[in-house]
Amino acid sequence: MNTNHIKSYAPKARTEFIATVTKQAAKYGISDAEIESAEVKGDVLLIGGRPFPVSVAKPRAALVETIQSKGFPQVMEQVAYSWFNRLCAIRYMELKDYLGHGRRVLSHPEHDAGFQILEECLDIELPGLNQAKVRELKLDGTKDEELYRHLLLAQCHALHEAMPFLFEPLDDETELLLPDNLTKTDSLIRGLILGIPEEDWESIEIIGWLYQFYISEKKDEVIGKVVKSEDIPAATQLFTPNWIVKYMVQNSLGAQWLATYPTSPLKEQMEYYIEPAEQTDEVNAQLAAITPSQLNPEELTLIDPASGSGHILVEAYDLFKAIYLERGYRQRDVPQLILTQNLFGLDIDERAAQLTGFALMMKGRADDRRLFERGVKLNVMALVDSAGFDAEGLAQNEEVRVELSDYGLKLGGLTELTRLFEHATTFGSLIQVPEGLAANLPALKQLSEATSQDLFVSEALKRLGPLVQQAKLLAAQYDAVVANPPYMGTKYQAPILKKYLKRHYNGYEKDFFSAFIIRAFSLNKHTGHVGIVAPYLWMFLSSYEVLREKIIDETTLATLIQLEYNAFEPACIPVATFTFRNHRVQNLIGSYIRLSKFKGHQNQAPRTLQAISNPNCGWLYNAKPSEFRIVPGSPFAYWINNNARTAFAEHPSLIDEVRPMVGLQTGDNDRFVRFWQEVSISQTFVKAKSADDALESGKRWFPLNKGGGFRKWHGLNE
Repeated sequence: MNTNHIKSYAPKARTEFIATVTKQAAKYGISDAEIESAEVKGDVLLIGGRPFPVSVAKPRAALVETIQSKGFPQVMEQVAYSWFNRLCAIRYMELKDYLGHGRRVLSHPEHDAGFQILEECLDIELPGLNQAKVRELKLDGTKDEELYRHLLLAQCHALHEAMPFLFEPLDDETELLLPDNLTKTDSLIRGLILGIPEEDWESIEIIGWLYQFYISEKKDEVIGKVVKSEDIPAATQLFTPNWIVKYMVQNSLGAQWLATYPTSPLKEQMEYYIEPAEQTDEVNAQLAAITPSQLNPEELTLIDPASGSGHILVEAYDLFKAIYLERGYRQRDVPQLILTQNLFGLDIDERAAQLTGFALMMKGRADDRRLFERGVKLNVMALVDSAGFDAEGLAQNEEVRVELSDYGLKLGGLTELTRLFEHATTFGSLIQVPEGLAANLPALKQLSEATSQDLFVSEALKRLGPLVQQAKLLAAQYDAVVANPPYMGTKYQAPILKKYLKRHYNGYEKDFFSAFIIRAFSLNKHTGHVGIVAPYLWMFLSSYEVLREKIIDETTLATLIQLEYNAFEPACIPVATFTFRNHRVQNLIGSYIRLSKFKGHQNQAPRTLQAISNPNCGWLYNAKPSEFRIVPGSPFAYWINNNARTAFAEHPSLIDEVRPMVGLQTGDNDRFVRFWQEVSISQTFVKAKSADDALESGKRWFPLNKGGGFRKWHGLNE
């Protein structure tokens, strides 16, 4: 899709949204410099002597508490993005007519500066909407701003039931920071409507691109420095091009389906599926032994452990849908099955997880117009830290002690869970759940669902729920793991992250992405499939040799596409995308596409399709991963021919025969190097074979070969 409008609008929107919510916070006596005292007197809340409705007291107190915990700038950025997310979501839904009442909320189909919901408010029905107040404000004729704010919040509250991850419940503290003057021509809403034309909202892919460009300036701020935990999302998140997502999903989940059902018509829909090379009888026998004779679509699972804005899961939705329809399911039954049983996603960024959930709900809503009413619970979440969860205090409560005893639990289970997720928003899906704790998760889930009249216990149990849920997702194994993991080398890792990677991923800690590749092994079922896109440094550099050897020795690399250096729009990152089976199949021949000679991101997808349709194109290679071991260091040099491999296999390495050395170096070329015509021929000696010869000659100038460019017929003897 054309991203020019989004690229222009989203970075400016971030600045404007942050500035506007910051100004709104100041209205309630909250700023980075100070938080004014507040006092309730009767039905009035006094903030710095200024009166406000007493209903402001509770959400303001909650907002102050969050600021004291996270810091003012971070909270302003979070709230700004929450409103950006919500308004973008409503904009997408109003253009698709998904809101249920048939009216637009942020615009008018016939008037450029109007609001259809405001014009037709007397005919609107929304859960919880105060119709008497709507009539009163409408008839007044001078309170359109107050009326529109009331209608917009009512729409948000109505969407809470279907999408609680994105639209908060009534009286949430972020409502305080919803800006004023929403109907004005210079409002944030008008900026959104005018900034992005209606035709750009056609595909749900727009949500990912909005996020990519919204955080682009933040990314520029933190890139090139040691990255703080709260800045990891901005520094590492990168929207994956659609064709790469298709390739990964089709060659992992799709490959698994076709292995069991090779005549499935699904193959015709998977344009980026790479047909396996012809294998020997021995390899085919190994494959047959690990390929199930049948698959139940409702039991197949796919997780993206670094889901970002959900692009991979959205593509996986389409493939699961095709699988279900092939098996004869009714289309209206399919969305709920996919969203609740097949797709799983985790991320450390709450904002990104909101977008993932929204994108999936929109995919489902397109296939089931009653989806919002079905109470769908997605398996997508942002990991949360356990900081502030008082496991010991909870366990000391008599009521909870009885519950623990009933479920066969001890305090240790709660404290272990707390320790495990102390830095969940930093370590993310790299966290591995110990077997003992995993066994206790069903009982901990029951405990988290218990009710209590004790306010402390009730709040603690509410906080326990997400910890148990994320532990459950991290402890499970999935049929397919597909991800564009974060990229961050040791140089930029904060000390706490560097220490964690060294301890839990020793040998693979050189970059965030290499640890994620290893984590994919344990998240994947033993005979499952994995799809990854990552910088192709791991294929060649010596610091990733241990990773290469593990992939060669313990998995089966099935396909790989090595992209040209500038092929990953909008960033210049040399990447490769690849799929492997989480099981060693001896002597399996993999397929590898090399795009390094095709410049520009626009050439990558067409050349890939060309290679898939014509394996003899010249840039598709077949090789056994075990053959990479022949070359010292095990580089993934899939393109070298058998003669080169034979040379490495049968002959000694150069390092065993000779001692390579740097040639003559002056240390100061300006002082010691001259062209031939600049020196006296009588002081020049060209036949010296050693330093002693040179010394005995008594001459001053001697030949020096410095190399250089191409010259026909004669060397660069300058």
